[in-house]
Amino acid sequence: MARGDLRRFHRDPLGFLEDLSRRRSTDVFRLPWGGWCAGETELALAVLRDPGFNAGLSTFYGDLLPSRSAQIAVGHAVRNIIRARLPEYRENLAAAVPRLPAAGRWPETGTALVYECLADLLLHPAAAPELRSLLARSVGGGLLIRSPLMRERARAEILRSRLFTALIRHIGRRRGQGVDPGGPRDLLDAVLDACPRETTDEVVAELYVLLFRSIVGNVGYAVAWTVLLAGLHHPPGAPWPWPTDWIVRESARHRPFVWMVGRPVPHPIECGGVALRPGTILSVSPYLLHHDERHWSRPDAFDPERWAHPDKRGPYLPFSAGPFICAGAAVAQTMTTDTVAALAADARLTVLGGHTRPVVTNAAAPCAFTLSRTTEPLTRSHAPERR
Repeated sequence: MARGDLRRFHRDPLGFLEDLSRRRSTDVFRLPWGGWCAGETELALAVLRDPGFNAGLSTFYGDLLPSRSAQIAVGHAVRNIIRARLPEYRENLAAAVPRLPAAGRWPETGTALVYECLADLLLHPAAAPELRSLLARSVGGGLLIRSPLMRERARAEILRSRLFTALIRHIGRRRGQGVDPGGPRDLLDAVLDACPRETTDEVVAELYVLLFRSIVGNVGYAVAWTVLLAGLHHPPGAPWPWPTDWIVRESARHRPFVWMVGRPVPHPIECGGVALRPGTILSVSPYLLHHDERHWSRPDAFDPERWAHPDKRGPYLPFSAGPFICAGAAVAQTMTTDTVAALAADARLTVLGGHTRPVVTNAAAPCAFTLSRTTEPLTRSHAPERR
């Protein structure tokens, strides 16, 4: 990427992307960092749904698993264990939220809260204390998403190396103990049980960390975006007038955490007026699709009320779409809604120092802000609803 483009991208990442799309002369446009992006909504949806672009392995797992069936098995196993323990997650939220500081730094507080409420599900309490400590440190240590700062990436890589060493050692011990007769105890058991027998300890560790980052990161940052956007678009401290589910969905539309997904071109093809070679990455931006004026009314407005009108909504894909849609999409949506509802219950929330321009690397995270949470009984008519 040219230095001028790099500056403009860091200053306003999503505005930079919108400008590239507006200036395109074909239905796809070149990305400065490599590859192409579908700028036309129908073409973008076709890329995500067309069997030709989705016949191989999911790019989420890369080459960690040998077949699509193995990828599906791991995804379903992870989804099922989380879904089965959602009641436990809600109980943990009820205990953890009152312990939050009156004014916390976000989005770090959000990801830490999600991790705390999932900690025993992610890794059983009987695991080595050193490993559990490293896993907890990774939440705030730069492993959930890539930092834009080189020095922070270097520190994250040191932590990642230590985490993988301890994790691989623990996986070896787990395999020596055999399958627990009571079923998977945690995320690691679910991954081990679903992986093909020949999967190495190192690959299991890679898969585990990938899924750990996806679960804690996607939910934690979605919660952060939701409280930020709701707080910025409503009087400070006043009860939110919208059902929690509407706020969560509108936040994921307005500022999707996953801002770009890619598919390799399967064979020589002309797509959107551009000849593409096999292996070229053709990307789709959920952000652009969520802000297409032809499909959404006032797409740049944060408007939770739009979710009361199913016939007035456009393409919505915060968890991608088509054959490679996230297996845990519904579970992640539920967890995010439960977390936001717990934060807003009997409390007044005020955002300080926030704005809507994200920090974009491999994901779109909110910039740092402060959330003040004041516990005050609210009247039933004003209490946020969970729908």
